[in-house]
Amino acid sequence: MLCPADDDGDLTAAQCAAMLPRLEAIIGERPHTADGPVLQRRIEDVRQLIDVMKYCVDQDIPLEFC
Repeated sequence: MLCPADDDGDLTAAQCAAMLPRLEAIIGERPHTADGPVLQRRIEDVRQLIDVMKYCVDQDIPLEFC
């Protein structure tokens, strides 16, 4: 996938590694059964992002947001 030329939306593996502890802490602060479907969806989105970021760290590849 090609990103627009003016979009520098990628994170290095090191940047992902630096963000992971805070994202995991945020998820840890939330109950497993969040109030409301919107909040529950956001929590699931963050969990999926954590999984992707861990993969990028393990493989030492950047994470690109386009």
